[in-house]
Amino acid sequence: MLFLQCSGNQILAQSSVGAYPFDSSFFSHYKFRSTGPFRGGRASGVCGDPKNKQVFYMASTGGGVWKTKDGGQHWKNISDRYFGGSIGAIEVCPSDPLLMYAGGGESTLRGNVSEGQGIYKSSDGGKSWTFCGLEDSRHISRIVFDPKNPERVYVAVMGHLFGPNENRGVYKTENGGQSWEKILYSNEQSGAADLVMDPFNPKVLYATTWRVIRTPYSMESGGEGSAIWKSTDAGETWTNISKNKGLPKDTLGMICLAVSTSNSDKIYAMVENKQAGGLYMSTDAGLNWVKQNDESKIRQRAWYFSRLFVDPKQEDIVYVCNVELHKSSDGGKTFQTIHTPHADHHNMWIDPEDGQRMIIADDGGAQISFEGGAHWSTYHNQPTAQFYRVTADNHFPYRVLGCQQDNSSVRIMSRTYGGSITQQDWSSSAGFESGHIVADPLNDDIVYGGNYGGYLSRLNHRTGENRTVSVYPVSPIGEGADTLKYRFQWNFPIFFSPHNPKRLYAAGNHLFVSENEGQSWQKISPDLSTNDKKKQAPSGGIITKDNTSVEYYCTIFAAAESPVQQDLLWCGSDDGLIHVSDNAGASWDLVNPRNMPEGMMINCIEPDPFDAQTCYIVGTRYKLDDQTPYVYKTNDMGNHREEITEGNPSSHFTRCLRADPNHKGTLYCGTEQGLYVSFDAGKQWLPLQLNLPIVPITDLCIKNDDLIVATQGRSFWILDQLNTLHQFRKTESKDEWKIFQPALSYRMDGYRKSNPDNEGENPYYGSVFYTWLPEWQDSNSATLRIMDESGKEIRVFSTAASEKEDQIKLEKGMNHFQWNHQVKGCEKIDGMVLWNGNIGNYKVPPGNYKASFRINQDSTMLSFRIAKDPNYQITEADYQAQYEMLTRIRDKFEAVQQTVKQIRKLRTDINNLKDQLKDSYPAELDSLGKDLIKKATQIEERLHQTKAKSGQDVLNYPIRINDKLSGLFDAVNQHTAPTAQSIEAWEDLKLLADQALLEYEKLKSNEVRAYNQMIHAKQIDYLLLR
Repeated sequence: MLFLQCSGNQILAQSSVGAYPFDSSFFSHYKFRSTGPFRGGRASGVCGDPKNKQVFYMASTGGGVWKTKDGGQHWKNISDRYFGGSIGAIEVCPSDPLLMYAGGGESTLRGNVSEGQGIYKSSDGGKSWTFCGLEDSRHISRIVFDPKNPERVYVAVMGHLFGPNENRGVYKTENGGQSWEKILYSNEQSGAADLVMDPFNPKVLYATTWRVIRTPYSMESGGEGSAIWKSTDAGETWTNISKNKGLPKDTLGMICLAVSTSNSDKIYAMVENKQAGGLYMSTDAGLNWVKQNDESKIRQRAWYFSRLFVDPKQEDIVYVCNVELHKSSDGGKTFQTIHTPHADHHNMWIDPEDGQRMIIADDGGAQISFEGGAHWSTYHNQPTAQFYRVTADNHFPYRVLGCQQDNSSVRIMSRTYGGSITQQDWSSSAGFESGHIVADPLNDDIVYGGNYGGYLSRLNHRTGENRTVSVYPVSPIGEGADTLKYRFQWNFPIFFSPHNPKRLYAAGNHLFVSENEGQSWQKISPDLSTNDKKKQAPSGGIITKDNTSVEYYCTIFAAAESPVQQDLLWCGSDDGLIHVSDNAGASWDLVNPRNMPEGMMINCIEPDPFDAQTCYIVGTRYKLDDQTPYVYKTNDMGNHREEITEGNPSSHFTRCLRADPNHKGTLYCGTEQGLYVSFDAGKQWLPLQLNLPIVPITDLCIKNDDLIVATQGRSFWILDQLNTLHQFRKTESKDEWKIFQPALSYRMDGYRKSNPDNEGENPYYGSVFYTWLPEWQDSNSATLRIMDESGKEIRVFSTAASEKEDQIKLEKGMNHFQWNHQVKGCEKIDGMVLWNGNIGNYKVPPGNYKASFRINQDSTMLSFRIAKDPNYQITEADYQAQYEMLTRIRDKFEAVQQTVKQIRKLRTDINNLKDQLKDSYPAELDSLGKDLIKKATQIEERLHQTKAKSGQDVLNYPIRINDKLSGLFDAVNQHTAPTAQSIEAWEDLKLLADQALLEYEKLKSNEVRAYNQMIHAKQIDYLLLR
C-alpha cells in the first residue's frame, strides 16, 4: 500500500537564525519521531482542575506542560507549540479552571538543573498560551491566585541559581500578567522558595526566602536571607517572622510552608537548621511555633525535598514530600509512609473540596490518586525521561542506550516488528541513573554502564550476569572529592576505541583503559584537571552536607579517540582544560584556546571522522551563570583554534556536537533550547528543530544514517534517513517539480502505527518518496510506477486510480509517499468463508528497483534498493524463489476465485432469465439450464466449500482448493526459501486446480455455448457470461 500525507508549508525551526540555502517548506513531512521510553522523568509542579475531577496538569522539568483528561491514563503535552523546557510551577485559577499560569525553571535545584524562560498564561485550558514576562526569573517555585480576583496573581521567583541576581523574590500582577511588581526581596543570593495564602483572607500571605548558591563544584544551602515572611495587605508590606518564638535562632536554610484550609491560624513549616531543624507548627497565624517532629526521614536533603500540604478538611492531617511521601494524622507528631509508584517527591496538589483526590510530582513524573494515596495511576505513560548521554549498538534494528535520571539505564529498540515501540521493546541495562553507557562492539548483548560514585558495571543481557568492573570500587558517597584517591564525576566518560574493539576507556581525573572487559585497569594519563583542592571540599553548605559526586570537580568530563588515527586521544575537564595525546597516553599536551574563558566545563569532544587533525570542542559555563554558547574547532590538533558559534543564539548554551560520518562537513549541535546543524564545518549554524520540542539536548548519536537525540525531559527522538536532509538542502531550484531519491530500506516485518497510544513511533515503513510540487491543480494527473530491476512493472499508483489503495493525492508543496514493498494480492469475494483467508498483498524480494514518476506528460526515472533483514539467514536468491512461487500461487488462486465468480454469475444469469420469461420459458431451455447449473456447481464445489457460511463451518465441511492454496501461500510466505514439501504441495494443488479449471473451460465451450445458441434460436435477447 502507498501511504501519502500532504501539508502546507512549515517552518524549518521554531526560531529564525541565519539565512537558509534551501526552502524551509521542503521539510513539511521530514520529522523527528519520539521513540520513548514512556517512563516519566522528574516533575516539579502539579495541580488539578477544581471542577472537572478527571483533569490534572503536570509541570515537567525539561518536558514542558502536560494535561490528562482521564485521571492519568493518558497525558498530552499542551505547551509544545508555544514554549518548552523546564517548568517549575503550574497553577489553575480556583474561580476559572480554564485560566492558568506556568512558570519556567524547576525549583528542585540540582547540579544539572535546567532553567526556565519566564511565565506563560493560558485562558482556554492550555489550548493556547501567551508569554507574560519575568523572562529573567530563571526558576519559579510557586504561583498563587487570589481566589476573589483572577487578575491578581503572585509568583515566587528563585532567580539565578549560579550567581547573584536582583530579580529574586515575590512578584505580583494586578492586570492578569501584563505587568509585574516585585513586592518582596531579601537579597541577591536569596530567592522566594515558597508562597502560600490564607484560605479565608487573600490579603494574608506567607512566603519563605532561601539563600542557595551553586557553583560547578558546590551547593550551599542556608545563610543570611533565608527567612519566613508574612503580609496582611496583599503583599504591600512584609514582616520577617523567622525570629518569632519557638523557631530556631541560628542559621536557617530551606523552609516550606502549609496553611490549613479548615483553620487558617494553623500553619506548618519544615525548617532546615543544623541543630533544631524539623517540622514546626503555629496555631496563632505564625506568632508562636512549636516543633512537632525532627525525624530525618521527613527532612533529609532539604534543598531537594521540601513541600508540605494539609488536608482541606482535617487540619491535623499533614503530608510531607521527601524521598517517600509521608502522612501524619496527629498534626505532624508521627508520620506513616504512603506507598507511591516512584520515589523522590517534590510537589503535590490536593483537591480543596475532596481530600481523597490528589496528584503527586516526583522523579518519575506525576501520579494521581482518588483514594487518598491508597492507589495511584501509572507513570509508564509519560515520555518525559531525562537522559544524560546516548549511544547505539550494532544490533539490527539498532538499539538506543542511555541512563535515565533517578531510574535505571535503558536499552530500547529504535524500531520494532510491530506497529510501535512498546514497553516490551525496552529493558534496563548496565549501570544506573547517571552514567555513560556503551555496548561491546563485538557482542551487542554485553553492555557497560556507569553511575555516580565511579560505579561501572558489565551486564550480559543474554545470560543475565551483571558484575561490577569499577576502576576503583570504593564508594565515595558522603565524602568530599578532596579525600579521594580518584575523582569520578557523576557523569564520567566511558567509551570503546573505534580501532580496537577490546579497548575500553573510563575517565576520572585520570584516563584509564582496560583490554580485558574491566577485569583490570591501567592509568594512561596524569591528572588532566587543575586539581584545585579549594574546589574539592564537601558540598552542601553550613547546615546539611550533600555529597553524591554531582559536585565532584577537577575531573575529565569528556574524552574520545579519533576515528581516523589510532591512539590519538582527546580529554576535556570540567574545570576547563583540554589535553591531546597522539601516542595512546604516553604523553599529553595542553591545547586550550587562548580566548576560552576560565572554568569552562568541556561537555563534549568530537574528533572529526574524516581528518585526524580536526576536532570539535563544546563547552558550557551555565554553572557560572553564563548562558553563552561555546564551540571550538581545531584543524591542527589544537595548535590553533577558532570559535564557531555563528548562528547559534547567544542564550542557547551548548551541550553536545556530533560530526556526520556520512556527510563531510555536516555537524549537529545540541543546546539547552534546541538543535542546530551546520553544513560547512561550523562556519554557519542553522536551526534543525523541525517538530522536535523545545527541550535541553543532552547528547547526540549518529547511527547508520539516523540522528538520535537524547533529551533532558522528553526521552529519545530519532530523525531518520539524514541523506534526505542533504537532498533537500542541495535542491537547486524550487520552481520545478522533483522526486527525491529514496533511502535504503529493508524488507522486514512491521509497520508504522499512526499516533500510537503511550508508545514510541516506528519509522515510515518501506521505501519513502518525497516529491516537491511548486504548483498543483486538481486537473493535473500523476502516476508512480514501481518496476523490478529488469523494468517489469509490479505496482502502479495514480491520481486516477479507482481503488483507494492505489490512489495518490497531491498538493502544492512537499508530498510524501510510502510504498510498503507490497504487490497486490487477490480480490476478496464478498461473503466467501475461507479458513486460511484471502490471499492479500505480499512483499517483493530484496534487490534493486526502479520508479517512474510522471506528472502530466513529464516523467523521471530513479533507482533504489531494498535490502534484506540481516536477522534472517535467507539469501536474496531464496527470497526471489519465494516471491516467484508466491506469485504463482497468487495467480492460481486468482484464477480459481475468478472461476467461482463466473460460476456464480452463470447461475444467477440462468435463474434471472427464467424469472424474466416466467411461463414462456422454453422447457428444453429449462432442462439445459438445470443441467448447466448442476455441472457448474459441481466444479465450484471442488474449487470452494460452498456450504461454509460462518467461520468455523469448515470444521464440518472440508476446505477446498482455494482454501488449500491460501494455506500454502501462508506456509511459503516466511523468511525462508520454499521447502521441498511446499513445492510438492504446490504441484499437487496446481494439478487439482488445473483439472477443475479445464473442466470449466470445456463447460463454457460446450454447454454454455449450446445454451446461448438455443437462446438465439428462440430469438431471446439474452446472453450468458457477457
